[in-house]
Amino acid sequence: MILLTRREFIQRSTAAAAIVAAGCSSMSQPQHTGPFVYELRIYTIHPGKTEALHNRFRDHTLRLFQKHGIESVGYWMPIDPADLRLHFLLRYPSRERREASWKTFAADPDWQAAAKASEANGPLVARVENPFFVTTDYSPRIAMGNVSHGGVFEFRDYTTPPGLLPDLDARFRHHTLKLFEKHGMGNWAYFHRMADQTSANVKLEYFLHHKSKAAGEASFKAFREDPIWLAARKASEDKAGGSLTVPNGVKSTFLAATDYSPTK
Repeated sequence: MILLTRREFIQRSTAAAAIVAAGCSSMSQPQHTGPFVYELRIYTIHPGKTEALHNRFRDHTLRLFQKHGIESVGYWMPIDPADLRLHFLLRYPSRERREASWKTFAADPDWQAAAKASEANGPLVARVENPFFVTTDYSPRIAMGNVSHGGVFEFRDYTTPPGLLPDLDARFRHHTLKLFEKHGMGNWAYFHRMADQTSANVKLEYFLHHKSKAAGEASFKAFREDPIWLAARKASEDKAGGSLTVPNGVKSTFLAATDYSPTK
């Protein structure tokens, strides 16, 4: 039998308690190590209801999302005031966790009361789009906070001919991102749609940030005239046997972060 001094007993007891506490902490807050699932929700707002929708997000929705394990990444409105579409990006550890979180969120009495009160004079949202994404292998790690330093974001949506998404990815991976950076554009996030989503095999969707819309347009003009880009585009199209995007297959929306967005 080993006898311990009072000091040794206290030291060992304290160390054991710290190990147990660390273990409990790790069990209550597991670290996510796999790829995240992202959901881009786009709400088309009924005319005259924009501020009511923003107020519901400010006063209720973000808090309730957090309560139910739904991580808010960013919220944006188009710079064009005629475009009434709130864009927001959410993140989850998995699709299964996403479904469970939304089930408890929808059943939460606080959410039901907030939704009912906000829609006393009619619904706020006319249409909802919500594709599910995973980041591409060449996407930067998504940073939150004031990443644009008061600038704007641009959401770009590319549609390729069937079978050519890997060629487009290769061009972005080896050339485009570096050239965007060269011409003053901020690479923020690049996504593929999950395999069960519509058009998953032909879509590349991504976010850039710029100092302003005018700066973004000027950057793209310089990018398109860059001899390195012209050579990379020609080589990629020669290899693929044609353009890597379908006619009218590139769409762009300039976005401004809302005041309640975690990413600005």
